[in-house]
Amino acid sequence: MLFIMLYLSVLVAFAACNAPPVPLDDIFIEKTFVPEQCVRAVKVGDYVRYHYIGTFPDGKKFDSSYDRGSTYNVFVGKKQLIEGMDKALVGMCVNERSLVKIPPHLAYGKRGYGDIIPADSILHFDVLLLDVWNPEDGVQIKTYHTPSICSRKVEVSDYIRYHYNGTLLDGTLFDSSHTRMRTYDTYVGIGWLIAGMDQGLLGMCVGERRIITMPPSLGYGENGDGSDIPGQASLVFDVILLDLHNPRDGIAVTNQMVPESCTRKSVSGDFVRYHYNGSLLDGTFFDSSYSRNRTYDTYVGKGYVIAGMDEGLIGVCVGEKRTITIPPHLGYGEEGTGSKIPGSAVLVFDIHIIDFHNPSDSTEITVSYKPEECERQTKKGDFVKYHYNASLMDGTSIDSTYNYGKTYNIVLGANQVVPGMEDGLMEMCVGEKRHLVIPPHLGYGERGVTDEVPGSAVLVFDVELVDMEEGLPEGYMFIWNDDVSPDLFAEMDKDKDEQVEPSEFTDYIMRQVNEGKGRLAPGFDPYRIIDNMFSNQDRNGDGKITEAEFKLKADESAAHDEL
Repeated sequence: MLFIMLYLSVLVAFAACNAPPVPLDDIFIEKTFVPEQCVRAVKVGDYVRYHYIGTFPDGKKFDSSYDRGSTYNVFVGKKQLIEGMDKALVGMCVNERSLVKIPPHLAYGKRGYGDIIPADSILHFDVLLLDVWNPEDGVQIKTYHTPSICSRKVEVSDYIRYHYNGTLLDGTLFDSSHTRMRTYDTYVGIGWLIAGMDQGLLGMCVGERRIITMPPSLGYGENGDGSDIPGQASLVFDVILLDLHNPRDGIAVTNQMVPESCTRKSVSGDFVRYHYNGSLLDGTFFDSSYSRNRTYDTYVGKGYVIAGMDEGLIGVCVGEKRTITIPPHLGYGEEGTGSKIPGSAVLVFDIHIIDFHNPSDSTEITVSYKPEECERQTKKGDFVKYHYNASLMDGTSIDSTYNYGKTYNIVLGANQVVPGMEDGLMEMCVGEKRHLVIPPHLGYGERGVTDEVPGSAVLVFDVELVDMEEGLPEGYMFIWNDDVSPDLFAEMDKDKDEQVEPSEFTDYIMRQVNEGKGRLAPGFDPYRIIDNMFSNQDRNGDGKITEAEFKLKADESAAHDEL
């Protein structure tokens, strides 16, 4: 009995193995790969691009799009395909791969297809969907990053700079501005771009990122681009906008911080010292005066700087801060500067005005205090003693006599201080206080003072005259207070050898000064003055004065009681 049962089992198994295949009533789909995200699923009426391998159930290949090197492109549900494939493609996602089995009545039926497909053949297709679109499609935009501040959006006729990655709908990369390491620069909305990109870029903000998807009718159409983009391909552009301007743009001044006190604004022809940070419109830094630790110094309105900066620096106050946005036609134009500033780039400068002056400026004198009684005012030749606080126009302290606990002492008109200080100390009373603003051409000039005063800096001094000693008439270093002795030479010649030695001359003059009979110019080394006087009398330069050489100034020119 057991033997009979085993024999029957073998017969059943043998019959099953040799039985004809069970006929298919409908298509059978086995999904061999499903993408994580379904970018888009096929609907009736859509146009698709797909690859396939067609085989019989025994594995024999009868056709393949891969062998032809191009996808099969067709409308779905329009009876342009065998009925089974029309049904199988509906619902497929881009990048989905399926094994589709189609019965004869949904394929080529009893007629077959020439010598390639026999009658009543079941067909297997290994299908990979690459693209799908619909004639009704327009541009699709998906923004995935929006900047927090958007002061302006792209409009028709704007000129923009942007980076992009261009892919087909299946993710195949066909182009990228990033790989070329330079932006794509173009006008928008005037036909310089494919229609879909022209539409997709409108309304973008600088810094915005968006994905722009377009059907072939708004891309490269039926023929593609001839190389990387096939015909009838949907295109996907991942775009970041870096820059935009319009040829009609002028400069824009924003973020102004104007000091409360602004007594003067810059005009054309002024010389300006300012700090700046320079960046592109997307925030990319390209230069800074702060990093060099010195201001940028230039004339304004004279073409010494780019036109936009020339304009943006007019009408500023000392201490003012402002942001100047400059379109490329007022900046570095289509060429840029090479490595740092790309062509057609909008520039953004955050500036801080440190000081400015005009070459025609004189010392600006403001009297802050003047005593009620003023017996004498300072003049050229006077020896003056004064205190000062010195600073730059932005308030940076330079120096102060108060730090040293003593006055600064000079002779007016002797070139012992900068010309602007000479001017500011003239006609001053003891006890008077003044505020002086000195332009650099009357101060320390273009070079300044190393580590103390920058080149071309305007100086500010608050001065107080503490004391003054009247000087001698112009041209004199010594005068007599009394009548001159008729025996002057004999009085000097103490050893009576009929010649005056330097020591005799010095002793005599100092004795006259000490006794109040004569006066040396104040503020100078008395012995240097006396040495100079001796040299003037020692006409042959032999180191002594004879009576023949000795002359009073009265004997030489105007009547003054002095040597």
